[in-house]
Amino acid sequence: ILGAGLIKIRGDRCWRELTCMDYHYETQPVPNPIAYFMHRSPWWFHQFETLFNHFIELVVPFFIFLGRRMCIVHGVLQILFQVLLIISGNLSFLNWLTIVPSIACFDDLSLGFLFSSRRGGVKDRVKPPLGYVVNISFGLLIAYLSVPVVLNLLSSRQVMNTSFNPLRIVNTYGAFGSITKERTEVILQGTSSPDPNDPAAVWEEYDFKCKPGDLKRRPCFISPYHYRLDWLMWFAAFQTYEQNEWIIHLAGKLLAQEEEILSLMATNPFEGRAPPRWIRGEHFKYKFSRPGGTHAGEGKWWIRKRIGAYFPPVNLQGLKKFYEDRSWLLH
Repeated sequence: ILGAGLIKIRGDRCWRELTCMDYHYETQPVPNPIAYFMHRSPWWFHQFETLFNHFIELVVPFFIFLGRRMCIVHGVLQILFQVLLIISGNLSFLNWLTIVPSIACFDDLSLGFLFSSRRGGVKDRVKPPLGYVVNISFGLLIAYLSVPVVLNLLSSRQVMNTSFNPLRIVNTYGAFGSITKERTEVILQGTSSPDPNDPAAVWEEYDFKCKPGDLKRRPCFISPYHYRLDWLMWFAAFQTYEQNEWIIHLAGKLLAQEEEILSLMATNPFEGRAPPRWIRGEHFKYKFSRPGGTHAGEGKWWIRKRIGAYFPPVNLQGLKKFYEDRSWLLH
């Protein structure tokens, strides 16, 4: 949590200017329906959210060292914070896992009321000497392995999401150090036309299971589940296909209509028909429609504007050498 807070303060200036939440709900990897409405919150509320985020990530972690009561306060605040994130976005199992360490702040005395008192309630148990030895040994090991993690946190060149030992027992973490200000999407389209440059060619879109595509499809709820392909498409959209060659690999699999790959998609416009002859990637800018506005009245959750081609039309024959050079299988 502290690493996430520090990477923000050292990263995008919008975290220091308290404006990052103006963009987050719309541009996060996989928005949900709550994010659609949260995005339209007033500016002062977004600033409060940013301040609350800084308080939770930069101040609250130190409550752990301030005694039992403050540790419990830490646990309550952290769990509340993660629940808010779960409600307002699809960040997979990340927030659910982050809740787990916070539970350690609640000792037997604070949780005793949840359990039956028929056996006399919660009692202190004497720990055998070997137990203390094991605990101290593990504590020293973790302290030793944590040295590079702490040094990384103190460094002005803090690295995000890195391991410092092969067993990855102790790692450094940080999320959303920078915030994308505009949402772009790669839309995959296929056509049965023999000539992809024919103005009369009909291009039909593939929809993914959760990421934005169809303007009228409601954003999904999937947390704690994780559609990894949808997540990767979010990264690909603000990079180039040369930086994400896997997307051309995906296009080849769709051209071949491989069932394993099609199972990762929400729709296959060529289902029950011959496979597409060509597939291309189109680049669009996406924005939430305004609740109660004209586009929302038409049933649209999103509005979009074409940026240009993301990758040119490709067919199986043209991809043969591309696949061979990378030792990929092409059926």
